[in-house]
Amino acid sequence: MHDETAPMPPLFDWSFASDPYPAYAWLREHAPVRRTELPSGVEAWLVTRYADAREALADARLSKNPHHHSERGSHGKGKVGIPGERSANLMTHLLNIDPPDHTRLRRLVSKAFTPRRVAAFAPRVQELSDALIDSFAGRGEADLIHEYAFPLPIYAICDLLGVPSEDQDDFRSWAGMMIHQPGSPRGGVGRAVKKMRGYLAELIHRKRADLGDDLISGLIRASDHGEHLTEDEAAAMAFILLFAGFETTVNLIGNGTYALLRHPAQRRLLQDAVAAGDERLLAGAVEELLRYDGPVELATWRFATEPLTVGGQPIAAGDPVLVVLAAADRDPAKFADPDRLDLTRRDNQHLGYGHGIHYCLGAPLARLEGQTALATLLRRLPDLRLAADPEELRWRGGLIMRGLRTLPVEFTPVRE
Repeated sequence: MHDETAPMPPLFDWSFASDPYPAYAWLREHAPVRRTELPSGVEAWLVTRYADAREALADARLSKNPHHHSERGSHGKGKVGIPGERSANLMTHLLNIDPPDHTRLRRLVSKAFTPRRVAAFAPRVQELSDALIDSFAGRGEADLIHEYAFPLPIYAICDLLGVPSEDQDDFRSWAGMMIHQPGSPRGGVGRAVKKMRGYLAELIHRKRADLGDDLISGLIRASDHGEHLTEDEAAAMAFILLFAGFETTVNLIGNGTYALLRHPAQRRLLQDAVAAGDERLLAGAVEELLRYDGPVELATWRFATEPLTVGGQPIAAGDPVLVVLAAADRDPAKFADPDRLDLTRRDNQHLGYGHGIHYCLGAPLARLEGQTALATLLRRLPDLRLAADPEELRWRGGLIMRGLRTLPVEFTPVRE
């Protein structure tokens, strides 16, 4: 048991959203596994040390299925998971299920993310990065979230899924509603999820008559060859690939660019490496940006299927457990000088993509998008600078993801 009498810095307020790391450092030291009331009213255990986090992520007794939530307080009912997914019949996806269903569905989808397939997608990601920069390069200013980090993974994942180009702007606006992009209607998360769900079901019907080389066609082929993928599962799978595959990458590009702009010496190091075509330093830099201020602050919900102990703390069956990746990845017991951004850091075993059977399936694609987006930005806009006081920047509210609402920048206009 741990001392819980020392005063804890506030969690989940605005100052915490801007910089949660001091509060996480306090938790790691004083209460590394702590029961905490979340803004939704649900009580969950926060796991903040690296060793405990890694163990919890791979513990089969911590289920991903919300049906295991004891919901001892009725106020917690329906408040775990992705907003809108229950009502839209989207619960059967990789973030919510355990083996054997998880094993079966993951095997089907993993075919889309083989190194060969991701490598074949590289020219398209480069083309998208250049086209988006072309759209604002002549102005000398931009909001890098709205005009670059947000549309890039949306268009990429749409291409991968096989969403026709004429429908991709609809996806962009629904995705904007899901992450409260500026200009999107308020309270639109549930509505956006339903629209996306309806569209995906219809697209699956259309593709059945005209299969292509895309991911949705692959899911249909698998279900037609006796893999027992129901239509609900196919729609839920397409949805979660879109949901998990875009917001994480928006934040990877946004948080990564922001960290580089705040650390000029590290940014220069990467800029020189990019100019020299040093792929190794670029790859290592993206891993360090993921560790330092990654896109996923807390791993998705887990629920104890039986009484267990994490980090010496007894946890009752049915209790929700949230592994705090952002805290684990700054644990001094694992990383030397963890609060320093060091793009040359070696053997960087961060937990930014999780660990165990739920390790992020799209990690190869996210790495490709992150590396391409950052390298293209540094190469094409070499004097990029922040156009706002860091204190003025706002981080999106929400429990799982960590990302900026806007990232205003300036640079010398590029005339074609």
